[in-house]
Amino acid sequence: MLTRPGRLREADTTLLQELVGACPELAELARLIRSFGELLSPAAGNDAKLTAWLTDARAANLPHLHGFANGLELDREAVNAGITLPHHNGRTEGVNTRTKRIMRQMHGRAGFDLLRHRILLH
Repeated sequence: MLTRPGRLREADTTLLQELVGACPELAELARLIRSFGELLSPAAGNDAKLTAWLTDARAANLPHLHGFANGLELDREAVNAGITLPHHNGRTEGVNTRTKRIMRQMHGRAGFDLLRHRILLH
């Protein structure tokens, strides 16, 4: 369900259709996931679409999805920025992730000087 429909293999598409046909809750979940996925491509007006999506998600009889919707509301400004603005901090987060990986590999040995040296060598 989390893969774009056009990227699914034929066997997976058939299985998904069978599962969705057999369970109304799963059909509703698949519909909501698909519509949320459309919001992940930043565009103007997505914040209003998100409001409508949150209303639909809360109306559905899917308690775990209610928790997800509540989590989105906790930091709504950041979510709105993420789904409407074309800017992102992916490169910065990549550098942070790489630095943390190097730190974990060192197991607390030495200090900042060795960490700096290893980062500059990579």
